[in-house]
Amino acid sequence: MARKAGRDEEENSRKASMLLSTSSSRRRAMTDPFLLVCKCFSFFVSLSAILCIFVNILSAFRSFRNGSDIFDGVFRCYAVAIAVFVVVAETECKFILSFWRVLEYWAGRGMLQIFVAVMTRAFPDVNGARKDLVLLQDISSYLLLACGMTYLISGVLCIGFLKRARQSKEVTRIQAVKDLEELERRKEELEALLAMERA
Repeated sequence: MARKAGRDEEENSRKASMLLSTSSSRRRAMTDPFLLVCKCFSFFVSLSAILCIFVNILSAFRSFRNGSDIFDGVFRCYAVAIAVFVVVAETECKFILSFWRVLEYWAGRGMLQIFVAVMTRAFPDVNGARKDLVLLQDISSYLLLACGMTYLISGVLCIGFLKRARQSKEVTRIQAVKDLEELERRKEELEALLAMERA
């Protein structure tokens, strides 16, 4: 009778642990839709900045190769360097953001992106000899300009603050789920030891 009660108790504890593990996996699978949208937008901004880098490198190469417009080539090199900062800022690396605190705020990022877009669009080919390059410059600069304006308006509306608050909440939730899983694992180990001692 005592063995049957012990088996029932073990079976009930296994069912409870299975329920807890499925609920914890559900908790882990749920992500904040706002943070997901922010990540997708950040990815799109990075792609736009990489397109600006590509266009500016191509334009600088053509300027230096012809030798006629060295100033435009140097200007494009500066645009490439600043566009790299845009891409790095979108990774939100804490080490990088600790040096440039203004990039932590969305309004600062937006202004930097607008500046890169204007630099990419500056000095268009007035001869019409490089129509393909001018088209790429227009596309990349307007994409990054739209992203920069979105960041600037969102920064003024304090959406960046909301994102940081939700990120800290998400980190706390993930840590709580990890702690719960560790406690469940420890509980299973102790129950197994207890069952071995009873047997």
